[in-house]
Amino acid sequence: MNYTFARRLISVAAVAVLAATPLVAEEWKPEKPVEMVIMAGQGGGADRLARLFQSIIQKENLSNMPVLPVNKGGGSGAEALRYLKDKSGDNHVIMATLNSYYTTPLRTDIGVNIEDFTPIARMALDTFVLWVNADSDIQTLDDYVAAVKASGGAWKMGGTGTGQEDSLVTAMLEKEFGIKVTYVPFSGGGDVARNLVGGHIDSSVNNPSEALGFYQANKLRPIAAFTPTRIAAFPDTPTMGELGHDLVYWMQRSFVAPKDMAPEAVAFYTSMFEKLNASQEWQTYTAEKALLAEFLTGDALQAYFLEERAKHDALLKSMGEGS
Repeated sequence: MNYTFARRLISVAAVAVLAATPLVAEEWKPEKPVEMVIMAGQGGGADRLARLFQSIIQKENLSNMPVLPVNKGGGSGAEALRYLKDKSGDNHVIMATLNSYYTTPLRTDIGVNIEDFTPIARMALDTFVLWVNADSDIQTLDDYVAAVKASGGAWKMGGTGTGQEDSLVTAMLEKEFGIKVTYVPFSGGGDVARNLVGGHIDSSVNNPSEALGFYQANKLRPIAAFTPTRIAAFPDTPTMGELGHDLVYWMQRSFVAPKDMAPEAVAFYTSMFEKLNASQEWQTYTAEKALLAEFLTGDALQAYFLEERAKHDALLKSMGEGS
């Protein structure tokens, strides 16, 4: 074969191969620091978890750019929800959610529909426990109900705001046991735990992570857990179900992004949290802090959000609130 002709054939073949093989686009990465908006104030479970996530992301080099936690807890998370709505199309904002992600738009007309937001990852389901001060004479759930009834409505239950998760759990207790408490709001779950230790309130339904340090210091006493089975960190604490009361409530710990985030950015953050979920530090934390690590992404996560919104709508309506 003529050498020049053969060389031309090889060149044509090479061009054909290149034309048939799409160039592999470089994976998207953040081009500036990423805002991690937190739907709660400082010191509570949501804040501590978000900052733990930020720390793991940094230590494990899961992002080429810094991830910066920003608290926007005003109006039971309404401030954060409105902020995320205004960030439509922004590839450098994600938001750490809790159950006020559903309840706040249901309770207040803030012009936000969570269906518009982009689901990223559910990291865990958090639990709730009924707590009293360790110096209290209350040892059992029966003791607790009797003490609240004897107070004549003066019993102080600490929480993080009307419509927040702990206020819903409080309402469940009031309905189940025919009791009435005075609900006292604080800026975050950490504040609630400190005020219970200080004797400024009489009880709380804090997440375990918010009260664990005080429990380990023998300053708080768990009475019952709002979980289907006993929490490993509190093996001697019965569930409400064991005590004859069908009271179960979870707090989701998830991340969402603004509407119209670029698909390649969604893929980046989903992968980032998938790697975080697999990290030893996160797996150890969930075991020690009584969280149920149930990772969920994409359409399945959005379906979960909408199902939970419907459940919370029904719960709020039963309390005389909601849409």
